[in-house]
Amino acid sequence: MSKIKLLADLFITFAKIGSVTFGGGYAMLMILLAEIVNKKHWATEAELTDYYAIGQCTPGIIAVNVATFIGRKTAGKIGGVVATLAVVFPSLIIISLLAGVIQIYSSLEWVKNAFAGIRVCVSILIFNAVLKLFKNAVIDYKTLIIYILILAGAVFLDVSPIIFIVIAAIAGIILKLKAGAN
Repeated sequence: MSKIKLLADLFITFAKIGSVTFGGGYAMLMILLAEIVNKKHWATEAELTDYYAIGQCTPGIIAVNVATFIGRKTAGKIGGVVATLAVVFPSLIIISLLAGVIQIYSSLEWVKNAFAGIRVCVSILIFNAVLKLFKNAVIDYKTLIIYILILAGAVFLDVSPIIFIVIAAIAGIILKLKAGAN
């Protein structure tokens, strides 16, 4: 496939993903799995999980970060730029069109009810994404222990998520080094 065709395919694919994804990066996971992993084979499930983890730990929107990673992996730096622009393009257009309309009609009861229904749907999409991430992240008893400890810390401690990310990264490195030494 020529570079131009690949870039066009990246743009169309990520614009399509960006146009049908509601609820942000977590809700996007299932669509990315279907489109990027299963259909296009631009990344494996493990790579996608890694991109999500890194996207969560770095500044910016997860969906944009993941699109950038996949675009760069697929077609280099220009691929990263194309995928990034493509994933935000539909939102930019839709939000620009809806911003004024939503402001005018947001006080109507049926609009409030519609948004309440959308929030429920988005929470289910996010829940499904969390389950998928859990299945790919917790692969043995060691990662389960890290998961339980970080979950308990997140629930019971009022500290920055950055601290949990650093602790989990250090724990992962230590466990991998110990496994390599055996």
